[in-house]
Amino acid sequence: MSHDGMSREEYEEYQKQMVEEKMERDAEFATKKAERACLRTCLREKYRIPKSEQDEIMLQQAGDDIDVPEELVKMVDGEAPQEEENPSIMAQMQNLQNMDVGQLKEKAQATLVEMKSKAEEKCTVM
Repeated sequence: MSHDGMSREEYEEYQKQMVEEKMERDAEFATKKAERACLRTCLREKYRIPKSEQDEIMLQQAGDDIDVPEELVKMVDGEAPQEEENPSIMAQMQNLQNMDVGQLKEKAQATLVEMKSKAEEKCTVM
């Protein structure tokens, strides 16, 4: 018997190769999915976002051998100093309370007067 011009042995070998290739592709796909889940977990920890059950399940299925690629870790870690530089909302509110309102009003008036005088110089209608 022949199947599509192949002998039975050739066809069985072909089927075996197809199954092996599919298993390799599936394993690579599962690894990539687990890497992405690991990256999402890192980002959730960094930005204090609630954990995802789906990502946790995916990581458990993949085991402990999954690591985030170095390029992605560098991207995540590269943003960390910027986050630390920005003070929290509470710190910004504290700065507003300590601000001298009178000095702020004077600065705003001076800026307004300066802008108005420059506009009058440049605009012939005014």
